[in-house]
Amino acid sequence: MGTAPPGAVRPADSGAPPEPHSRKDRGFLSFLREVPVLIVLAFALALLLKTFVIQAFYIPSGSMEPTLMPGDRVLVEKVLYHPHRGDVIVFQDPHPGAQPDRGVVGGFLHWLSEGLGLARPPDEDFIKRVIGMPGDIVELRRGTLYVNGRVVPEPYLHGPPDTRPYGPVRVPAGSLFVLGDNRLNSNDSRFGLGFVPMSKVVGKAFVIIWPPSRMGWLR
Repeated sequence: MGTAPPGAVRPADSGAPPEPHSRKDRGFLSFLREVPVLIVLAFALALLLKTFVIQAFYIPSGSMEPTLMPGDRVLVEKVLYHPHRGDVIVFQDPHPGAQPDRGVVGGFLHWLSEGLGLARPPDEDFIKRVIGMPGDIVELRRGTLYVNGRVVPEPYLHGPPDTRPYGPVRVPAGSLFVLGDNRLNSNDSRFGLGFVPMSKVVGKAFVIIWPPSRMGWLR
């Protein structure tokens, strides 16, 4: 093998590693190409979690005081939830207003925007305590709760008792009887809401996550 003639340029070694700056540039460009995919995946995961697993709710009123105070934020579990007496539940309005016909595409886009928190639902959700299950007979006498003729202790109630009588009433099949813990100031199954269909139940509130001074489990 001969030597290269004077003035000849030696070809680059094909086995030489690329320059560090070149590797960094390609890595950064590759990351930029992946960003839109990562954003879409993050939104999809958030939507799935909110729709089927867990969701945060804001408490707007004092109907559940002192268990829940206005401004509290709670987490609600949705997966395979079945209501039980004493649970604090979130449910959709049993008497929703008329909704506009958005068509298939418009309806999907509206559902998507609600799920991502970009649009408010047309009807606000409610949060109350389950008192009567399907078939139960519920009665209130002199501030005391009776279910199926038996006194039900309510240690979560505080303040002056609500002595207004109600019932007895039988809870229909497939429905719940709900009350607010703040009996003197609650729109519940006694007044306005009526019985709540189980199909309207969103899930069970199980923990207060805000404000920090009130963080804790709901029982």
